Amino acid sequence: MPRTEPARLRLSIDGQTCPEIALPHVWNLCLGAGRANEALRADWQEQFREAVDVLGARYVRFHGLFHDDMFVYRARYGSGFGPDHELAEPVYTFSYIDKVFDAILRAGARPFVELGFMPRELATQTETLFWWKAHCSPPKDMSRWAGLITATVEHWVERYGRDEVRQWRFEVWNEPNLVPHFWTGTRTEYFELYEATVLAVRAVDPGLKVGGPSTSVFVPDKRYAGEVEDRAVQQATAEAEDVDALDWGPVWIEELIEWCAARGLPVDFLSTHVYPTDFAFGAGGTTRHILRHVDATRDDLSLLKKLIAESPFPDAELHITEWSSSPSSRDSMHDTVFAATYIVRAFLRCAFLADSISYWTFTDVFEEGGAGIGPFHGGFGLVNEQGIHKPTFHALAMLSHLGDHLLMSTDDGVITRHGATGALAAVFFNYPADMGTRAVGSEITYEATRALASAGPNRRIHHVIDGVSPGASFRVESLDWDHGNVAEAWHQMGAPVNLTPAQTAGLARVADALRVETLTASASGTLEIDLDLPGWAVTSIVQIS
Repeated sequence: MPRTEPARLRLSIDGQTCPEIALPHVWNLCLGAGRANEALRADWQEQFREAVDVLGARYVRFHGLFHDDMFVYRARYGSGFGPDHELAEPVYTFSYIDKVFDAILRAGARPFVELGFMPRELATQTETLFWWKAHCSPPKDMSRWAGLITATVEHWVERYGRDEVRQWRFEVWNEPNLVPHFWTGTRTEYFELYEATVLAVRAVDPGLKVGGPSTSVFVPDKRYAGEVEDRAVQQATAEAEDVDALDWGPVWIEELIEWCAARGLPVDFLSTHVYPTDFAFGAGGTTRHILRHVDATRDDLSLLKKLIAESPFPDAELHITEWSSSPSSRDSMHDTVFAATYIVRAFLRCAFLADSISYWTFTDVFEEGGAGIGPFHGGFGLVNEQGIHKPTFHALAMLSHLGDHLLMSTDDGVITRHGATGALAAVFFNYPADMGTRAVGSEITYEATRALASAGPNRRIHHVIDGVSPGASFRVESLDWDHGNVAEAWHQMGAPVNLTPAQTAGLARVADALRVETLTASASGTLEIDLDLPGWAVTSIVQIS
């Protein structure tokens, strides 16, 4: 028999009929991770499976696919104490990559493939970045690089099938504007790498989707207008009294569009990173840490959406392949309820402005600066190294429970419905009015973040929904200063660097001890939502019967 949609009751909210529109879940299409080799760890894979099952993650992106520790590009035979010799032609070995990609697919997700970094034997400069000595340079021989891309993509098509690999995205490099860290070449050299890469990928299969330039942050000056960063032009930015009055814009997006349009190259998607912070070099080389306003991400994405629509590639997807409250893996704000409320607010306000906004990262198994010192060291992760859920984990879980049909959106949250079942789901939050237009910022120590704890006032959320199933039950979960605030519990126990098993188990219980209540619709099908949210609270309402 033909499949039919479940019966729908006519809903109204606060006396108004609800027009339904599709709600894209940009927050969990893709999540970030550190580097490919970390994905070989059992704890990484366990935490990723949880991210798929609980948070709804559908893709994962990470650095270092071709780094030395993945042993893909082999120019030498290699040995321990035995003989070694140079090979006549390079050999590609994919066993480590296969283990990682197999695990991702087995978990029910897909790779968002970042093509980088340069294998040592191909790099013009080596050991440019991180303790694990990434080689972030142009290749000695572009044809060798193209050959590596061709062999790798052919291997994936053979191993996983053409239909599967066509669901992936192929991103060329990471943050090439950050010279000499993630790239040691010029802008033109990156565009040449993009051209060689996209042609190699498309030669394997014209149906594969490729994009870039994966650049870092928006800037309000011309520092990236030339071939390499010009620090001299940043002084005005460093001295600006009101940074939010400056004209912020993307890096290399328009230039890549022009390059590809002039050469007939495809741009299936554009990617960039829009952290709401920046650094600017002032007089004498001093640096200023810049914090933009709370809606900076929304403003940046609105500009990008307009730019793409007016470009020669109006159908290009927009993927924000890294985003968080700051780009530091030693920012204690990442561990807090304050960050959780901030990201819920930002994700909901940006839901219609991009195809994905990839939270950086899902785990604190992340070694760019080496392993973190202590269980709550300000790492990017939604979970810490021990797998303890941070408030941001619960925030993303609450967003993942939302339906795919938007019924109502306010400054305080949304009410949605699941198209497949008709079940209602809502998320509300209190980003305190005391904050004004300020974002949560960055702090080096957890103690410093606690200055935000007193921000208020409370916020009342009141809505009446008519037309729900009579007697329907709803689970109400709330995250706030007193519920799920695991970093505060760790702080109160003296902030031990090395946890005992008992401490780990105790903190895990605190982390998941959200406030839980039940709401029940009336016999006539009316649901009254009446919440008093303290500052920084996030509340999820999910229909359970």
